[in-house]
Amino acid sequence: MRWRKLLLGVLTLCYPVAIYAGLQYWPPRVLALALVALALLRALTSRQAGWRWLAVLAAGLAAVVAASNHALPLKLYPVLVNAAMLAVFGWSLRHPPSLVERLARLREPDLPPAGVAYTRRVTQAWCVFFVCNGTAAALTAVLASDRIWALYNGGIAYGLMGAMFAGEWLVRQRVMAGGRHG
Repeated sequence: MRWRKLLLGVLTLCYPVAIYAGLQYWPPRVLALALVALALLRALTSRQAGWRWLAVLAAGLAAVVAASNHALPLKLYPVLVNAAMLAVFGWSLRHPPSLVERLARLREPDLPPAGVAYTRRVTQAWCVFFVCNGTAAALTAVLASDRIWALYNGGIAYGLMGAMFAGEWLVRQRVMAGGRHG
């Protein structure tokens, strides 16, 4: 089962590049099948309702593509993913513990109050990230060429996400060191 999730992750990461390359050779209606396949794989391999809803919405985008033969709905999938991530992280802020706190408690079950406050701020930072990244994804889908869309959503966005992870890790190390020595 683990290899299936890994494969699904790789397929999801490759989606923008695959759509860009596919649009060079096939009409959007044909590529809608790729989105349906990705949605079905996601729905069949996840036990979490959120991923199943994302799969249903992705299948809806694919249906619009199939009916219209326009590429824009295919290019909106990254916007949908960012919106879904924002919803998950944002929901956890309104219904504590925050998502980042839940993850932190896997390593440190007795998270101190300062750690809870920190994880809440990190969750808020991820919400801001998903708003900004989703907005950029939408703008590239609507206003930019297919090439720019694929470059941003298939590369730059992942680099920014990696920078966010790395930056948070560096800040966390500093916060933890301050807590140990403070």
